[in-house]
Amino acid sequence: MRKVKSKYDLFKQKTHIIIYGTSTKAGRLFDLILLGLILLSVLLVMMETVAAFDLQYHTELVFLEWLITVFFTMEYLLRILTIDKSWKYIFSFYGIIDLLAILPMYLSIFFIGTSIFSVVRSFRLLRLFKILNHPQFTSQSTQLRQAINASRGKIVVFIYFVLIITIIIGSIMYVVEGKQSGFTSIPAGIYWTIVTLTTVGYGDISPVTPLGQFIASFVMILGYGIIAVPTGIVTAEIAKNVQKPAVNTKIPCKTCGKNDYPDKANFCHRCGQPL
Repeated sequence: MRKVKSKYDLFKQKTHIIIYGTSTKAGRLFDLILLGLILLSVLLVMMETVAAFDLQYHTELVFLEWLITVFFTMEYLLRILTIDKSWKYIFSFYGIIDLLAILPMYLSIFFIGTSIFSVVRSFRLLRLFKILNHPQFTSQSTQLRQAINASRGKIVVFIYFVLIITIIIGSIMYVVEGKQSGFTSIPAGIYWTIVTLTTVGYGDISPVTPLGQFIASFVMILGYGIIAVPTGIVTAEIAKNVQKPAVNTKIPCKTCGKNDYPDKANFCHRCGQPL
């Protein structure tokens, strides 16, 4: 005899579909609302650090922060209640981030200034990848991951090469410019080299001697080439993966061994045997 589900079981089932499901309209709507609240909460924490804005709207900011925290708390508890093995969620990456997102406001009751740590909620924006769980996005992310993995060795060698270059140039600049130009040590010279190679150019340290300026010009030009190399390596791997023919992973027909049948076929179109 079929067991009739209780109202509590039905509630858990429906809530689980809404909270954990991304294929349903209700699930996607819930995730979009959740992301909107996460963005709002991060914005509130940012505006709280603006002294003039916080002075004028401090009460409203605190009220909204508590309102969002209560919603996140209810969501966190519902996620635990509606899943079969709650410990898997509690100790998962998202579970820990969800807990850290609600703790700061409660801790602010006992410890002053801890509410600013609510900025950890920005990590919850990673749930965007869960919402974009569409075959097209999944395929693109897989291609990118495969390209990065394939070019990992080349990138490591390249970074090692850049590290050697920065140490050599930083040491040379320390000798050429000296402490009077701000190159007080070899690490300071390496710092300047990294800032120049990446074309950031803070300007807190700059060469003043003709030789130092010549080396700086060389480093600046070298920086443009260095920035382009990792991008070219990964792009080449992506292009290589795109050009690879798609592998047919269908199970061959047991009778004739062919696997070129249509995706939703129930019978082999060559020999007519059930698939």
